[in-house]
Amino acid sequence: MPVHVLSEGAGPGAQVPKHLSCVSIALISTSTNFSDKTVKGKVLRKCPLVSSASGDFILKIIIQEEVSPPDASPQNPSINVILFGAIAKDFDGAVNQGDVVVAAGFTVGKSPTVQKDKLHPFNLLLRGDSACIYVSPPPPPVSRSSPAAKRISSLSAEVSRKTKVPKYTYVGLGDLTAGSVVNVYGVVVFFKQPFKTRGTDFCSSLKITDQSNEKISCSIFCEKLEDHPKIYQIGDIVRLHRVKVQLFNSSMTLVKTFGFSVMAFDGAVGGSMEPRTSSRSFSFDQEDRKRVEELRSWASDQSLLPPSPTMPLCDVQPKAYFDLTCQLLAKAPIDSTCTLLRVWDGTRSAHTLLKVIVEPDATEGPSSFPPERERLIANILAYDNHVEYARQLKPGEFLRIYNLRAIPGSSKVPGLTSSQKELDHLAFHLHGGNAFGRGIRVLPEDCPDVQEMKRVMEACPEDDEDDFSALNDSELMEIWSTPPESIEPSLLRAQIPESARGEDAETSESINTDCSSSTERRCDHDTHSVSLSEVKRSGPAGVHHVRVQLKSYEPQKLHQSLKLYCSKCSTLQEVPDDEMLAGLFSEASRDSGPFSPPDWAVSGQVDVPGNPPGSKTRTLGVHLSTEFMYKQLLFLMGSSLEETCVLSSGYQNIVPVRSSGGQLTLLHPSAPFLFRGTRTYYGCERCSEAAVREPVCAGGGRILDEKIIAEALGVVPLRFVLLMKLELRDVSDSLHVFLWRSAEEFFGVSAEDAAANQEAQDIISQSMDSLCPAGGSTAERPWMDLCLTKYQSVDDDGLNQICYQISHSTFTRPSAPPNPTVSASQR
Repeated sequence: MPVHVLSEGAGPGAQVPKHLSCVSIALISTSTNFSDKTVKGKVLRKCPLVSSASGDFILKIIIQEEVSPPDASPQNPSINVILFGAIAKDFDGAVNQGDVVVAAGFTVGKSPTVQKDKLHPFNLLLRGDSACIYVSPPPPPVSRSSPAAKRISSLSAEVSRKTKVPKYTYVGLGDLTAGSVVNVYGVVVFFKQPFKTRGTDFCSSLKITDQSNEKISCSIFCEKLEDHPKIYQIGDIVRLHRVKVQLFNSSMTLVKTFGFSVMAFDGAVGGSMEPRTSSRSFSFDQEDRKRVEELRSWASDQSLLPPSPTMPLCDVQPKAYFDLTCQLLAKAPIDSTCTLLRVWDGTRSAHTLLKVIVEPDATEGPSSFPPERERLIANILAYDNHVEYARQLKPGEFLRIYNLRAIPGSSKVPGLTSSQKELDHLAFHLHGGNAFGRGIRVLPEDCPDVQEMKRVMEACPEDDEDDFSALNDSELMEIWSTPPESIEPSLLRAQIPESARGEDAETSESINTDCSSSTERRCDHDTHSVSLSEVKRSGPAGVHHVRVQLKSYEPQKLHQSLKLYCSKCSTLQEVPDDEMLAGLFSEASRDSGPFSPPDWAVSGQVDVPGNPPGSKTRTLGVHLSTEFMYKQLLFLMGSSLEETCVLSSGYQNIVPVRSSGGQLTLLHPSAPFLFRGTRTYYGCERCSEAAVREPVCAGGGRILDEKIIAEALGVVPLRFVLLMKLELRDVSDSLHVFLWRSAEEFFGVSAEDAAANQEAQDIISQSMDSLCPAGGSTAERPWMDLCLTKYQSVDDDGLNQICYQISHSTFTRPSAPPNPTVSASQR
């Protein structure tokens, strides 16, 4: 049996073979043979038994030398012991924390966790038949022979039936000594919400003080968020159990040790005594209550606590940094680095707030609110590391957002085009990082601050959908996105003077509804069709249904309607033409110099197919990934644009490259980074950090696609989009509108297909020819039932401009050509 448990009171050395001698933990190293040595220590920590997939067992313990020899270094009295196989399983069932053990038959290996646990730089490893451990349970604390001992034993048995509440000793922050493990109370003067480290842990940072006026920093690393201190604001009180005092840069700091626990309390005098903790069992008696009350009273008389940065929306001024207590109403992703949080606190900002419109399908929570509520909602843009935390938030939760910034003027927001700014609007940004305690905390509903905020919310007037007096142009500025919720027709008509309404009212009623429509609306807006003149005179934003004809459109060359769009930086650019691309390929082939191919690549040559008969076969340099040898991925060098297109029909993925500075690089930022058959893929020059690297596919047999290749090359892909400007007309007026966001829905083809597929191009061309045929009278052109979104934006000169966009409408292709014998009266 590899684990030998000795009788009670017997020393662990009683049955250890005489030829084995004990060695100090401090002398353990890999340079010594320990085949005839043992190590003795007390079990400080026993981790759970782990079963591997192969059915083997692993167990980790930490032992500490009880008495170090005089010549031994005191720096590493504790060491990790790792047990494998049968000895691990036997040890788990036979040994408890506090037992004294003697380990024999071990080997020594380097500890990979020495920087983290600060224990011995080497581990003891016990495995196989030669490894064994002798165990001695701790001696009884008192003699059982006296009557007093019997009474104590009886009392202990009675107490053991109940929950044992240990008695803790607390050390003042002015009495800390380096190396000690202590329990402390303190008032929080600074804190950071838990943030993700590079490993598996989250880290909390805080600074506390007490009546000694010493300010002590504390760093807490825990894998679970619930194990971190639940601190809501500066002035809260924390109780820390089993923290180790360390000297760092000549200052005392506290770090978590085994058995660590934390509890937090409201710091306000007379506040709740309810502890904030994730522990199911904890001690908190009258003495603890007295300590909390004393700290509250002391802190309230001190000037050490800065003014609270928490303020309601109604008090926020431009350029301010503040903490906001609020309720989350809805949220939506803007892009991979930004999430929109729609919140309110029952108060209304004195400033015009930024309006952000997103896809309703992307919104978690209500996508729209009654106008009265809408005026109380703030849109918060959370960036970078806060995006991951925001994904876990649920609409309806109460939040405190720390170090929020109120930005006036023209700061950019994801989703805006280059000409759209936040001019004259106040935007709220939660920047990336955790400096100054920046972050988000979910508050419980019974939190005093939440209860106060709910009282303010309940005092808000009831939503009145007919009260539109507060609407103004600047409040209704919107980003190019999907339409806002529909505005009632009664509101649109109410904005037209009565004297001017008559003719257009008759016009809108007399719009030709007998003719069939060439388009179909796909929206759910409950509104009637209005004339274009009514649309123009309506408010600065809204959704309108119209029945119109197409008077003209731009661009006339439909291939020019294809653009490249970056969803990360929201830029729109032209697609390079073949002449420009041919020049880039030609220049790259001339300028290529010597280089060193990557270690992962196999270099070779490929013949260019299609050479004229009798001419010399042209070969090109290629580099293949060793991971994807069979025609899956080819790095092509020295080819022309035409040759690359020819080769792309025979290879699944071609990446054009050149040599620069002795290394392989992508051909050019403006050239496609990938050819896949007839499709080409471009990258954003602004957002990409391009480099030639080998893609890595998780999972056997996974097929390479453009996303995997772009990620490996450090390229942010651009997306093909369609953008057209149409001039619409009806009997009352004409109007210029854009077809962009809903262009693919309108034509029934994707922009990516239109860039690579002649059939898709023909569908767009035929649709426009049907709506706007060459020659003939404009009045004979087909009618269209469209959904129009009206919105306000700001041009490059900072001036407001009204824009219109077609949305939720689809072109319906005629099943048969129109009958030429239909009379004018029938039309």
